[in-house]
Amino acid sequence: MPVSDDERQFLADADRWYQEHGAYAHVQGREPQTLGCALNDSPAGLAAWILEKFRLWADCGGDLANRFSRDELLANITLYWMTQTIASSSRLYLETRRHPVHFTRNERVDVPCAIARFPLESPFPPRSWIERGYNVRRWTEMPRGGHFAAMEEPELLAADVRTFFSRLALNPAART
Repeated sequence: MPVSDDERQFLADADRWYQEHGAYAHVQGREPQTLGCALNDSPAGLAAWILEKFRLWADCGGDLANRFSRDELLANITLYWMTQTIASSSRLYLETRRHPVHFTRNERVDVPCAIARFPLESPFPPRSWIERGYNVRRWTEMPRGGHFAAMEEPELLAADVRTFFSRLALNPAART
């Protein structure tokens, strides 16, 4: 299937985004254990690593206080610190690099799915791209939010999930 103009623009935007902001993915995808050891050894380093992601990826205008309380941020950092799981959380990038998901021609996931598109979740493929491989039954363009949608906009996300599953429950034919 030929690539549309929107999809071509997404590829260009994603490439630019990874050039500007993708160093974390490269490090986590290549050396998650090295990074993990360093971050597990330094609470200040761990906090800096995590808070940078929140600042860049959340819908906060670059100011964490616009979106999160200190307690929310400290709870997130503390969870990684006390469980020493920053390295294991980074391994997803290594495993994805080693075993990327590639659909063959006409292969798709037929399980009904819903997409909640938060405006600051970048890079994010266009709907046409996602629908090639997934049975998208609900697509919601959210008015605000970013990568940490469950923390940033829990009410919006929960309402969208409830709506999706309630419609599946009301219409059993929609499940196939």
